[in-house]
Amino acid sequence: MGKFSLYNIPLRSLSEGKHEFGYDLDNKYFALIDDGTADIKKGDLKVALSLKKTSVTFELNFETKGTVHVPCDRCLDDIGMEVDTKNKLIVKFGKEYSEESDEIVIIPEDDGEINIAWFLYEFIVLSLPTKRVHPAGTCNKAMSSKLNKHRAKSSDDDSDDELDDDADLEDDSSFSDPRWDSLKDVSVDED
Repeated sequence: MGKFSLYNIPLRSLSEGKHEFGYDLDNKYFALIDDGTADIKKGDLKVALSLKKTSVTFELNFETKGTVHVPCDRCLDDIGMEVDTKNKLIVKFGKEYSEESDEIVIIPEDDGEINIAWFLYEFIVLSLPTKRVHPAGTCNKAMSSKLNKHRAKSSDDDSDDELDDDADLEDDSSFSDPRWDSLKDVSVDED
């Protein structure tokens, strides 16, 4: 029995029509899915799966809600992020496994089942924002001070003042990299 056997759905043995499944994704799930590169280490989510079987396809509709904990991009402390996502997956039988698109998967008819553990993880990760940071002023102070110490300064910045808090790190619009300054005067003609 594999570590993700709980997430196997025996498609071949299902009757035509609608079927409902429920999953609780907790810290154990994220520990099992972690391959050393996973962003999410902890979480508490509920997944409601509605599966509709027709004569040739299986339509899986996922609704996932809960919270995951990911490292803050700025201070690396954990930050709780809300997850509320709906995803769809179409499964068909074929000769060998292939992913035709983001929503269509072909599985071998001989297998007759699909394991959704990795699909669930992908849906969760893709629902998270690309920038994952604590609200201004709530990052780890020790890490913020180290970031301020090593922060790049523009050549026209004469002051050696350290930033007061991590709120200033969010607004980098005042920072100018002199290597790119000559591009500011380039005219872009739109067709």
